[in-house]
Amino acid sequence: MTIVLVVRHGDTFAPGEPVRRIGARSDPPLTAEGRAQAGRLRARLAAGETTFDEAWTSPLRRTRETAAALVADIDPVPRTASWLAEIDHGRDEDRPEVEVVARIGAGTLAAWDRDAVPPPGWVVDGPARLAAWRGFLARRSAAEGTALMVTSNGAARFALLATAELAADARALPSFKLRTGACGRLVFAGGAWRIDGWDERP
Repeated sequence: MTIVLVVRHGDTFAPGEPVRRIGARSDPPLTAEGRAQAGRLRARLAAGETTFDEAWTSPLRRTRETAAALVADIDPVPRTASWLAEIDHGRDEDRPEVEVVARIGAGTLAAWDRDAVPPPGWVVDGPARLAAWRGFLARRSAAEGTALMVTSNGAARFALLATAELAADARALPSFKLRTGACGRLVFAGGAWRIDGWDERP
């Protein structure tokens, strides 16, 4: 079986800290809870005897720390890919979430989380991200085993649009969003990639 496990990094905000819209230009480390989230996911994967034949992460610290926790003491060493990095939120980068919602509106954010339609001013480069996911999935479709992809919320959603079959499955999801410490499974079977779970936390 061929599987791609897409994981969002763990928490980067401490309890009580105002949530900000962090992206490509913001690189905070994981909090204690973020590290615990990675530990819980690692335990779940170990219980299922999941192993990886390759692992990828974005260049951002929060994703590298999460990936390191997931593959600690085992091969493979995670490699970095720039196309897995979070998007740039433009003028909303590192701003409190309440300010972002007030400026662009809840409906605009809902369109981003439900359909990957970026708000005006955000630097996303959707076509390049889709091309990268398509190329990766095309290569993985000829392989057996499981690939680990640790990324951010903005980047992960483009995996759901990389093939017609994935996009059809994604229409049944309530949101394209991945919560911190959550994962999704893409499975290649019968000649097509399908979604076998999304936004799941242990």
